[in-house]
Amino acid sequence: MNEKVLVINPGSTSTKLAIYEKDEVIVEKTIEHESKIIDQFKTIPDQKDFRKKTIISFLNDENIQVNDLTAIVGRGGLLRPIVGGTYRINEKMINDLEKESYGSHASNLGAILANEIAQENSLPAYIVDPVVVDEFNQLARISGLAGIEKRSVGHTLNQKAVAREVLEKKGKSYKEGKVIVVHLGGGISIGAHDQGEMVEMVNGLDGEGPYSPERTGSLPLIDFAEKIIDDSMTIDQVKKMIAGKGGLKSYLNETDVRIIQKNIEAGDSHAKLYLDGMIYQISRSIGSIAPVLKGEIDYIILTGGISYSDYLVSAIKEYTDWIAEIEVVPGEKEMEALYQGVKRVIDKKEMPKEYIEDNVQEEKYE
Repeated sequence: MNEKVLVINPGSTSTKLAIYEKDEVIVEKTIEHESKIIDQFKTIPDQKDFRKKTIISFLNDENIQVNDLTAIVGRGGLLRPIVGGTYRINEKMINDLEKESYGSHASNLGAILANEIAQENSLPAYIVDPVVVDEFNQLARISGLAGIEKRSVGHTLNQKAVAREVLEKKGKSYKEGKVIVVHLGGGISIGAHDQGEMVEMVNGLDGEGPYSPERTGSLPLIDFAEKIIDDSMTIDQVKKMIAGKGGLKSYLNETDVRIIQKNIEAGDSHAKLYLDGMIYQISRSIGSIAPVLKGEIDYIILTGGISYSDYLVSAIKEYTDWIAEIEVVPGEKEMEALYQGVKRVIDKKEMPKEYIEDNVQEEKYE
């Protein structure tokens, strides 16, 4: 049987859509939405009907009937912390997303849209490896200050997808391998994957690890605390500075590494200093996460948009290839990863998980 799967991946001002069949993408399209239209909606869930019309129009334009689909998968949004896997969308999940119980983000619409279209056509609907995947043990959560815990937040969907891809090509399953995955984009996240679980994450969204094109990474705490007090910053302003106004944006007023590299080639030593600084900090963070796997590392995997840069990849290799062999999977595989998560369920290689009151993995510290 040829299974067609609709993939829905909402962004802040776009909706990425794709139809997959027999491990191949039949059609893929990114539909851009004007900001003035999106801004008319008070909340993200209010956008549901507008985005749904976009999806139905896409299907009609491609002459695809909804009842010809086998399943629908949406990008997972901000939910309670859960272990990785493919989740069947249920009422509890939709309730949390519609109420924005764990935060507001466009990705929350992924499950909401997939669920509504699926229910109208008696189809199963899923999400796969959302950003809130949490497979930490107790030691990984300790921050150094009572009352504050480290969070597992990063590019989980793409990290797990490229880890599976590389390991399978090398003759190992994801549940057998030990890899460090470095997602290099506007934000940078670095995960330690240990036999099917992402047991550690350098979380740039919360101000950990290296600086990136848009994020500060780790900062000298006393100096930053003084800046917050001196500038009378609100918590929202702090969050925007850490994840949005930091890193290369702060130093060079530029986030596009391709442009920065052209400036370096033209003799801009200032640009070279701060790009090399980012590479240095990325490499240092890779080294800092290696002990979590006790040095038993099959591969270091570089992925994300910036990993297209030969300059950056070559420099990271110089710093870190003594730790483990380095594999590069440029770009991101979110759409394919969403499909593959559903395909594993269809092929009965994986059982779908249920989103219930407590999906956080049992603590593993003894």
